[in-house]
Amino acid sequence: MRSRSLRRLHPALRDDIGDLVTRRPLPGPRLPHLDPFLFLNHHGPQTYAPGNRGLPFGPHPHRGFETVTFILDGELAHLDSGGHESIITAGGVQWMTAGRGLVHAELSPAGFKRRGGPLEILQLWVNLPARLKLTEPRYVGLQAADLPVATAGGVRVVPVTGAWNGVAGPVRSLTGLTLMTVHLDPGARFQAPLPPGHAVFLYTVRGGIDIGGQAAPAFHLVELDGDGDGLDLTAGDDGAILLFGHGEPFAEPIVAHGPFVMNTRDEIVQAVQDYQAGLFGTVPGL
Repeated sequence: MRSRSLRRLHPALRDDIGDLVTRRPLPGPRLPHLDPFLFLNHHGPQTYAPGNRGLPFGPHPHRGFETVTFILDGELAHLDSGGHESIITAGGVQWMTAGRGLVHAELSPAGFKRRGGPLEILQLWVNLPARLKLTEPRYVGLQAADLPVATAGGVRVVPVTGAWNGVAGPVRSLTGLTLMTVHLDPGARFQAPLPPGHAVFLYTVRGGIDIGGQAAPAFHLVELDGDGDGLDLTAGDDGAILLFGHGEPFAEPIVAHGPFVMNTRDEIVQAVQDYQAGLFGTVPGL
């Protein structure tokens, strides 16, 4: 296996939302998207005091893409206009397909606001191709116990979609996407095959890594060249946590406006009109 080489590092820039520590590597000044990956917010790590106001993400709409949320620490409540409701705790994942349109809220549960505690969340937006932009919305909430774990040589992988070392994730992606978190002991080596032509998403959540003699520190999106059939990296002296995935680019126009991601401006206008007309529904109780 020949590892892809590191092309460029994209730092996650600070863009706090109120008192919520937020870093965003994508989109960035030199990388508007990484087809089919659109957006990543890294919230935290931080510790909330007792009696806090919690997360600020009240009801808001989406159309045309999927959100994948990794709760690394703390807990997150989800409610949406499709009637889905859950509270996912540390180690769990939420996968929401907005498709033709959904309103959802991402809030801190009452217990978390009352007692406080640590919080760290990754939210990734993944595009849908034109043929699936108006697919039926769906939601999957998975606790840590619902997710398999693969281990080998100081590496612990939690696949959500796709597989590593013979262990497959429980979510079936509409577009054949692979997504997983990778936890590396100090000096541990991680290897994974990559399909030809797939775009790779690699973000250093914690710690640093080395790829072909080039270092990538924490809080960076690692852009790779397409010059190999796999990924081969090594953790630094403090170990590392990575968000890793890959998918086939759609090579379609991307027109984004706030919470809507479509292929044309006319489709964006239609999304706004449909939302204003109440066609996305409402979140019960909010």
